[in-house]
Amino acid sequence: MTGRTIISTDHAPSLDAPLSQGVRRGPLVQVSGQLPYDPGTGTVVGATVAEQTTQALRNVAAVLDAARATLDDVVMFRVYLTDPADLAAMNDAYAAFVGTPFPARTTVYMTLPPGVLVEIDALAVPAA
Repeated sequence: MTGRTIISTDHAPSLDAPLSQGVRRGPLVQVSGQLPYDPGTGTVVGATVAEQTTQALRNVAAVLDAARATLDDVVMFRVYLTDPADLAAMNDAYAAFVGTPFPARTTVYMTLPPGVLVEIDALAVPAA
């Protein structure tokens, strides 16, 4: 497929999976789901959903930066949690990191890799 630009950075983890960290097509930047892994060590950062949310968002921000975009350009986040009981703590960490005005967001619950409590992806439209 033509017209896609693959986004990659050493400042976010690379997974051994058939995906790109991010893709730009036209004005859109899609950041793949980011797990709370330290990009240098590949280990999970934090034992709480708040700590893991902050790290996952750091990873999202790093991919956005590589695409010359920022959190202000995000129009949609998707958050994947393993436990509905973690929603309030995730919301607090998310709100502190993202700031207002908040983009649109969907939150779903699913099984994630062992030790991982949250995964976050983003859709951004950087200013031209």
